[in-house]
Amino acid sequence: MDKIRKVALVGAGAVGSYFIACLFDHLGDDLRVVAEGERLERLKKNGVMINGRKYPVNAVCPEEAFGADLVLAAVKYNGIHEAADMIARIVKDDTIVISLLNGLDSEEIIGNRCGMEHMLYALMLIQSWRQDGSIWFAPEAVGGVRFGERDTAERTGRIRAVEELFDRTGVHYEFEPDIIPAMWLKYASNISRNMPQALFGIGAGSYADSEHVALIRDRLFEEVTQVAAAKGIIIPPPSPATISAWNNVKKSARFSTLQDLDAGRPTETDMFLGHLLGLAKEEGVSVPYCEFMYHAIKTLEEKNEGLFDYGDN
Repeated sequence: MDKIRKVALVGAGAVGSYFIACLFDHLGDDLRVVAEGERLERLKKNGVMINGRKYPVNAVCPEEAFGADLVLAAVKYNGIHEAADMIARIVKDDTIVISLLNGLDSEEIIGNRCGMEHMLYALMLIQSWRQDGSIWFAPEAVGGVRFGERDTAERTGRIRAVEELFDRTGVHYEFEPDIIPAMWLKYASNISRNMPQALFGIGAGSYADSEHVALIRDRLFEEVTQVAAAKGIIIPPPSPATISAWNNVKKSARFSTLQDLDAGRPTETDMFLGHLLGLAKEEGVSVPYCEFMYHAIKTLEEKNEGLFDYGDN
């Protein structure tokens, strides 16, 4: 593929909104935001509010997006199977599909529906939040998408096509020749830095200000590293840029899992800790901190759902 002209985006939430903001003015109606049912009608009527600007997106059903050159999957994990079904109705023979979920299995879930030959592997770096009916992010602080081929470190033709699109639309990106270890590093970082603050309901500054929170973070990271090693994967150390980004996060920052709990939404802990527990069981690796954290976050979800609203009973 020489040039990507038509893009389909499945999921217009916190991550998808970044790509709408970057691609909308450049692609026009060739950026199709794909949905079904009530969500589709809402997008047609209201568009998407991003950083205080309304984007009247071209919202379509999957069949209307058929033949896209690139599909971006930016749904929450609990919507991954529905998204995979929609993507299977969009792809043509040479469509490229990038999953922007930061777990380890979304590529396989989507690829098993639409064909693994379509998949590029990726991870996403962004801090965003919802406020006053809009999704917000600081453009200069977005790390962007890192992507590569699973089985080769080469910059293939389709990698170059995606880079050309991102170069002309301002998407922050980085080609990652060793994408699987990079995904594991992001995975370990999400588990160790998302989950403790979510459990305790405290800002990101807690990792620097509390030796107790820092210890839990480090134990979680170590356990993910042990599972990765059992799978034959060595997680690389965080780069100086990544460490600097961690250190520059506002102390009050509430990452995605805590944002979900604050809003009463289901979290993505099944994508992170739930999947890890399955991998650990396969490899016979003990992960007590991860096991406790998984059940603790699931308990908070049950609390949000009203399971423990006993009243006077």
